[in-house]
Order: sequence, then structure tokens, then C-alpha cells
Amino acid sequence: MQRYAFLGWLVPVFLALSTMTRIALGVSLGNAMPGPGGWLEALAVGVGYDLVTAAYVALPYVLWLTLFPMRWRTNRTFATLGLAVRWLTLAGLVFVALAEWLFWQEFGSRFNFIAVDYLVYTHEVIGNIRESYPVGPLLAGVGALAALGVWATRRLRLGVLSDRSRLGVVAGFSVVTLASCATLSGDSKDLSANHYVNELSGNGIYSFFAAYRNNELDYARFYRTLPAEAAMRRLRALVATPEASFVSSNPYDLTRRIRHTGPEKHLNVVLISVESLSSDFMGVFGNKQGLTPNLDHMAQDGLFFSRMYATGTRTVRGLEALSLAAPPTPGQSIVRRPGNEGLFTMATVFNERGYESRYLYGGYGYFDNMNAYFSANGYTVKDRLAIDSKDIHAENVWGVADEDLFTLGLREFDSIHQSGKPFFAHLMTTSNHRPFTFPTGRVNRPQGDRDAAVAYTDWAIGDFVRRARSHPWFADTVFVIVADHQASSAGKTDLPVNRYHIPLIVWSPGNVAPARVDRLMSQIDVAPTLFGLLNFSYTSRFIGQDVFARAPEQDRAFISTYQALGLLRPDRLAILEPKGHSAVQAVINLDTGEVRNAPSAGDEALLEDAIAYYQGASQAFRQGLMKAPGR
Repeated sequence: MQRYAFLGWLVPVFLALSTMTRIALGVSLGNAMPGPGGWLEALAVGVGYDLVTAAYVALPYVLWLTLFPMRWRTNRTFATLGLAVRWLTLAGLVFVALAEWLFWQEFGSRFNFIAVDYLVYTHEVIGNIRESYPVGPLLAGVGALAALGVWATRRLRLGVLSDRSRLGVVAGFSVVTLASCATLSGDSKDLSANHYVNELSGNGIYSFFAAYRNNELDYARFYRTLPAEAAMRRLRALVATPEASFVSSNPYDLTRRIRHTGPEKHLNVVLISVESLSSDFMGVFGNKQGLTPNLDHMAQDGLFFSRMYATGTRTVRGLEALSLAAPPTPGQSIVRRPGNEGLFTMATVFNERGYESRYLYGGYGYFDNMNAYFSANGYTVKDRLAIDSKDIHAENVWGVADEDLFTLGLREFDSIHQSGKPFFAHLMTTSNHRPFTFPTGRVNRPQGDRDAAVAYTDWAIGDFVRRARSHPWFADTVFVIVADHQASSAGKTDLPVNRYHIPLIVWSPGNVAPARVDRLMSQIDVAPTLFGLLNFSYTSRFIGQDVFARAPEQDRAFISTYQALGLLRPDRLAILEPKGHSAVQAVINLDTGEVRNAPSAGDEALLEDAIAYYQGASQAFRQGLMKAPGR
């Protein structure tokens, strides 16, 4: 029996399965996948990544086969063990292929930073999988396919390595893996202008570990930069507005005094960040399914911002932008970074005025570090543990039904109101998240369906407002409704503009006049715009701006993945990517997200604006300049 016969089976099986996975993912795109040229590139580049990944996967087996004595391999027990190892190996590879398929359907991407991030929270992720998919039958299918594959390839012995040079075999595989670490990266595959081609060109296992290595990105190390002082001076100019004056001439200090004439309106504020509420779910944006009658009515009867954009594709990014009014930092969100205590947040401004600030979440707030972050930054946090079981109509792994979260809110608001204080509360919903389950009898749609979950969340918000009307604090309360991110981030480009478009509604009958605002804005502008509506005069360290104080020609939004950082103007999108890569694209259609490369005389200025925003935000956090005054 040859020592390395197993490798002659493993490597070709791995390459074949990787290629089949790539083809299946591409076929699932339908017309979104480009023609023969795109397929050829994806398959050709993909083979290279598959070979490198095969070397990674094979290396532990190489070491085992090299060190294990040959004399033990001739008995029946070893033969049985060999079949078991093949089955376990192939079952593992088939399971990864299945996981990639499910991940691709949800995110339109190979494994990335989201997959790495989710491994930290195994309870929620495993629970979500169990509640969303038929796990037993799927695992049984994986086992059966693996058994069939082992039987079908039982005689496969391609390219068996010689037993005579064990040191050479180990050295060869080690050199391949080490050389690929030094010369190949997760983005070396990105040779096409089409995002899907680039994703298909990779290998899921390789992409996962590449994302793991890059989960914390130092802006100054990986991105194009300006001299530190020049970046901050440019950022100061970008955030300047007529109602704001800088407190010092220090170019690194973004602190400004915001002044409004007249009395402040110390109204209660309820900010609801809605899980995955894409703009195209709503009737006011043209949806004909009638999913959101309550939100559509509030949009027509309130202050409706029609060109609002999420900063990222994860809940934690929305929480970062809404609370800090700062552009996203590459890699991890500030919500999950060390040193994020005592920051200048929405709660800082409210608390200075005697408000009680709350962060209310229907799930367990250890997820994404929510409890630790908000409690360290001016909020009193209440999560799933604060909700009595008798008040729960339904729950899944992500948390209680939205209506039960709102019941917790009503209880908290009544208690604060009775103490004679105004309140600010940020509520984060969960029902519009896979597995899309909710209390029965609320909407006439099936459980487990995305549209049904949207309709239920809309029902729950309408029910919350109806219940709130009977409370004494209602007439003095402003309701702010905004999404944390869109339901889908997949698109043909790295930053598909239309996949970041979300609603923003400010609703308070008698306090906020109905109007439609078609100004381009970002989640980081919500806090300063709200404070402007309340006529607050305060000291600010926000990078976001009051959209009504900003000149229309300065309108912009921020959109990002964990690596690609975008600055969106009405007709241009500047993109910063690691290793100094940058580009400017023309935005042809904000509704469809269609863009094209379009170099022009103003592109360099736009890129430098993007650098100033993102480099400046990164510098401000690292240097403690986002801290609340006195911290």
C-alpha cells in the first residue's frame, strides 16, 4: 500500500467539489451572472484558489501520513479506519459546500467577515439555523452524499506521491502554503468589475480564513491616506455648518458648539431601528404588495426622508452610526472594539438635559456586545432578561416578537414619565430576521416568509402607536423610525448603491409638521438632524450633520462593507479599499444602483473627501477624540 494514496483521492475530490460548488452558485444568479467571459474568468482564477486551498486542507493529512508507521496500515482495522476518514473528510467538505450555498442565498457572497463574526455567537447562529432549515434531513443528506462519493471514488488514485521522499512531500506542501500566505490574499481574485465574478473566483474555505485574518483593519496601514493634519483640516471643513462654531483652532479637534435660537423642545424621543427594513418593502417607495400600511401612513403624516442610506450591512453598523453619528471604521464596528467606553453619543446630549436614556432589545444583549457598549455610553440597557414570560406572545433564537419588545418599552416609558423626567429610548427590533416567525393571527401571511415578517413588523409598530396614544406622555413624544440596514446587500458591484437605501420617518402629530425631504443623507445624520428639530443647542463631537443646516450641494451618504468604504454624492461614488486601492464611479441610477467608471476632473477631490472622512473618523476614535467631554 502506498503511503500517500489518500492524497491521490483527496486533492482531485476537493477540486471537483469546489468546481461544482462554484458552478452551482453561479447558475443560481440567473441573468445577474455575465456571459462566457465572466464564467471563464471565474473558473480559471477559481482553479488557482482551489489548488492553494487544497494544499492547506491536505497539509494535516500529509503530516499524519508521513509520521504514521506503514506496518500498521496493512490490517483490516486500518482499512476500516481509512474508509471512515474518507467519509468524515468528504462529509465535512459537502457540509461546507451546503453552508456556502445557504450563505450565498442570504448575502450574495462567499464566506466573509459576517461568517467569521457569527462564529462568536454560536447560540444565536446555531439556533437560527435550526429554526430556519430542516437540519436533520440536511445532515442526513450530507452523510448520504458523502457515503455515495466515497463509494464512487473508491478506486481513485490520481498522481500518487512517491513514498521514498517523505521529507520532500512535507516540504513541498509546506512551501505551497507558506508561499501562498506571502503572495496571495483574499482580494487577489478581484480582477473583474463584476462583484459576482470576483466572488465566484474565490474559494469559500480560503475566503473564510482570509476574512478572519482581516477582521481588524488599521486604516492608516491598509488604505490610502492624507497627511494626518491635512486629513483632519479637510474633515473640519467638511463638517462645518452655519449653526456650528469650532471651540478651538486645533486641527485635530472636531468639537463644535451648535447654537439655535429660541427655546429647546424637551420632547420624549423613541427611536426604533427596524431589522432589515429595505426601502423597497414600503408602498411610499413603490411596493404594490401592501406590506407596510402603518409605516406608509406615518410617512405621509410625518417628516419623511426619501433618500436615506445605511452605512453598512449589519445591525451593529446601524447601531454604531445612529448612536455615534460617525462613518463606519473598516473591520470591526466600534460597538465591538476595545476602548469604546465613554464616547460622545446621542444619549450624552439627552442626558445633559435630564433625560433618562434607554437601550431596549428583544434578544440577549451580549450579542454584538450591545449591552456592554450601550451601558458604557450613557444608556440604561434592558434586554430579553427584563421581559416576563407572561408578556411574550412568541420568540425565536433572535428574541421576542416585536410587539413584546414594545410592551417592555411602554412599561419603561410609563415609569420614567411618572418620575417627572423626559425620556429617550432606542429600541432594536428582531422579528424581520430569519427564521421570520411571529405570533399567529397578526397578519394573513405564512410563517417563515420574509414578506410576512415585514408585514408583521409593520403591524407591531402600528399596534405600538395605537397603544401609546392612551398614555399621558404620547402627545409630547417624537417617534423616529429607521432601518438598521437593508434586507439584502448583494449586487453586481462591491457597493451596490440601491442595497443601502432605507427609510427614515420622524412622526409626532402636533410637534413635527408633515413633509417629504428628498435630501441625500446617511444614518450618521439622524442624531444631529433630530437635535436640530428639537432646537437643541449643545456641544457636539459628531461627524454627522443636521441635514437642514447643511448646504444641498454638500449632501452625501456613507455606504460600506467591512473593507470597502464608500462616499456617495448624488452623481458620484468614491470607493476606498485596502492596500490603497481607490476608484470613483458615476452613479447613473440611485434606484437600481447602476454605476460605471467615469474619471473626471473632480474625482481626485471626491477621493480626498472620502479619505478625510474615513481616515479622520479612524484617527478620532484611536486618539480618544470621540470621547464625551470630560472623559
